[in-house]
Amino acid sequence: MNAARRLATTMIALVATVSFASAAPVKYNVDPAHSEIGFDIRHLFSKVHGRFNTFQGAITFDDKTPANISVDATADARTIWTDNDKRDEHLRSADFFATDSFPTLSFKSTGVTAEGDRKYKIAGNLTMRGVTRPVVLAAEFLGAGQVAIGGHSMGGKAGFTATTVVNRQDYRINWNKTLDNGGLMLDDNVTLVLNIEANQVAEPVKESPPR
Repeated sequence: MNAARRLATTMIALVATVSFASAAPVKYNVDPAHSEIGFDIRHLFSKVHGRFNTFQGAITFDDKTPANISVDATADARTIWTDNDKRDEHLRSADFFATDSFPTLSFKSTGVTAEGDRKYKIAGNLTMRGVTRPVVLAAEFLGAGQVAIGGHSMGGKAGFTATTVVNRQDYRINWNKTLDNGGLMLDDNVTLVLNIEANQVAEPVKESPPR
């Protein structure tokens, strides 16, 4: 009877340990080669899409406890790209991002809440052109797991998307042109679009103490 009890106790402890490990937060680093930090803005009657080509980010994800989720990311404003060299030069100027004075954009989360299956609201502070404002990202977790191709392990991967709309004038990006027949060349509202693939951070191997 004592042996059976010890076995049951051991099994319960093992299950609890496995459950705790699977529910622990997982750390990821954004993979820039397979991700995009982009934006859309109305120009006249259509929309122009752009992106920042250099960026980095760290994500802590916990699908069981959203309060443990965090995001910390930066982008190099000097790498803005809209597929038009003249326009990109203008965007780097003092009329827009003033990248000589403010070369970095950043986002740091302050809180996360679940909004349904795999969907989250990520509150945080967005800094552009030296101005920091609170924003809320509407995010979706696309999935995660270990990946291997042809027997070669690529490690743990995860996918996320997120969007939010900001008013560029809140960040002192005010430049515009008035049209002859009324209206403005550019909208003030800008949609930020994030498509993220991230690599799981390998946990350091714990060395056994010397005997």
